[in-house]
Amino acid sequence: MSGSGSRWLRELLCAACCTALPLGAQPALVAPEIALPALALKPGEGLALAFEGGEPRSFGEARAVTPMGGLAKLVWLRMEGATWSTGGVKFRCAGAAGSLACSAAPGHGTVSLAKALQEDCDLAFLAWIAEAQVHWLQDYGSDVARYRLLEVFEPFLGRRLPAGQGLPALTALWVGDGDLLRTSPEAFLRWLVQPENAEVAAFGRRTLAGYWVEVNVLLGRENWWFKTALARVSGEPAGTRAWVVGGRGSTLVVFRASQATSRTEALARLRGLLGLKP
Repeated sequence: MSGSGSRWLRELLCAACCTALPLGAQPALVAPEIALPALALKPGEGLALAFEGGEPRSFGEARAVTPMGGLAKLVWLRMEGATWSTGGVKFRCAGAAGSLACSAAPGHGTVSLAKALQEDCDLAFLAWIAEAQVHWLQDYGSDVARYRLLEVFEPFLGRRLPAGQGLPALTALWVGDGDLLRTSPEAFLRWLVQPENAEVAAFGRRTLAGYWVEVNVLLGRENWWFKTALARVSGEPAGTRAWVVGGRGSTLVVFRASQATSRTEALARLRGLLGLKP
């Protein structure tokens, strides 16, 4: 890590660690809260950052609500992640399924849950959601299944879902296409830090932080994990916005890039803001 961004991030990480010490191990004098420097965010960018038990801190346009795109897949982890993970789901992405086209023209090949999340594969998630829907209807019936779905997705739906009974059609809108599901960096971060959603970040730590993450944790060198996503925004000239969600230990960060930024560019931009090596 280097630069002013890395310095304030190290100071905040140290401060967060101190707050986790037993009462007897606390220093005699508690330093005042560290003032973060103003981050040089571009127009349209928003960043929200939080430590365990701490209030999210917002920068730039972190409260502006826009389509959440592929971040919806993290919400599906809250719904079905445990079942899919323990079941070892797999999917063969050939690039298209009926009228649906994958974001990668040749397809992603055979993907696991972790790879589908990394590659933002809509087709894999839609296939697994269709299978889950069959079990919901068998186990709960359509009305209870609808209630369970809306209970999890309500923070991102607003009043955009038409009233009705039974399960809505679980189309590509539910994995991030269009503007049915919307959020802001700050709102999504607040959702992530809620105790009932803790498994979402835990899945990221286990599967998206690279090889040997468990060993690194034991050695005190837990890697950052990142999930990138793209949102196709109707009515905006540039057409797309990229998102990045990530964390390290108890630190969580949500970043939304400016218009027409790719997922790769958004991740590089966030790493630069945090002072991380390319």
